[in-house]
Amino acid sequence: MYTTLISAEQLKTLLASPGRCRVFDCSFDLMQPQAGRQQYLQAHIPGAIYANLDTDLSAKHGVPGAHGVLTAHEGADQPASGGRHPLPNREKFAIWLSSVGFANDMQAVVYDRQGANYCGRLWWMLKWAGHEAVAVLDGGLQAWQAAGGVVNNGEEPAHFQASFFPGPEKASLVDGQTVAARLAQTGQTLIDARAPARFRGEVEPLDPVAGHIPGALNRPFSQNLGPDGKFKPAEQLREEFLALLDGRDPASVVHHCGSGVSAVPNLMAMEIAGLGRSALYAGSWSDWCSDSRRPVARGV
Repeated sequence: MYTTLISAEQLKTLLASPGRCRVFDCSFDLMQPQAGRQQYLQAHIPGAIYANLDTDLSAKHGVPGAHGVLTAHEGADQPASGGRHPLPNREKFAIWLSSVGFANDMQAVVYDRQGANYCGRLWWMLKWAGHEAVAVLDGGLQAWQAAGGVVNNGEEPAHFQASFFPGPEKASLVDGQTVAARLAQTGQTLIDARAPARFRGEVEPLDPVAGHIPGALNRPFSQNLGPDGKFKPAEQLREEFLALLDGRDPASVVHHCGSGVSAVPNLMAMEIAGLGRSALYAGSWSDWCSDSRRPVARGV
């Protein structure tokens, strides 16, 4: 079972083995939402299923209510989080997994072309759905091609529908109310994965308010990768996170970003470093700043 990272060579071996496996291409571009699918059609690992951040990995059933709280037209469609990319509830997610032929006895491998920025979302969601056998392809499609892996273009044949059943959650989801209630408490350490200029509130290309949650630490998600596009060695990641935490308990960490997507590489990196699986505030800054009653910090 692969649960964090898998190398291109390991994936080749896995795909050649009789074990049941599904590969997901999660390539995406926030500024050009159609670009990811086009990239998939141009080149993808043979047999890979395209997972679209907007339509497959986010809920679109909720509508903004008072103070930005997401409500739903029907209880069964209630999203599991707020923000620009609200999580679908676990039942809706399980229906999608079943529809693309993914079952509980399969190994999942997820990748993208954007430094694990988007595929980490599906990695985390599968853990949250109780599925431990999911790994990120280290280095993404670029590493696959550099290792001589072949690619297909165009659409892939559809898989027969399977049955995926959610199990006990293996990842911790935190909401904005909980984050707000724990502000300034030692039992919560917030780590924001956005770029420094967005964290400081100097620019804000996506959300209506600039700044960050008071007390949050800043670690841009790209800092987890080396020049080769792969995650840094575990010991290096461990040193960097312990330096950032500066004595704070790793178990107290809640990761967030703009909409709960690019925070996951930080969460993954801490796990790779042996610091445990910390929590995710999936609504993130886009959810936090939707409520004008919540405090906003700017600068460092």
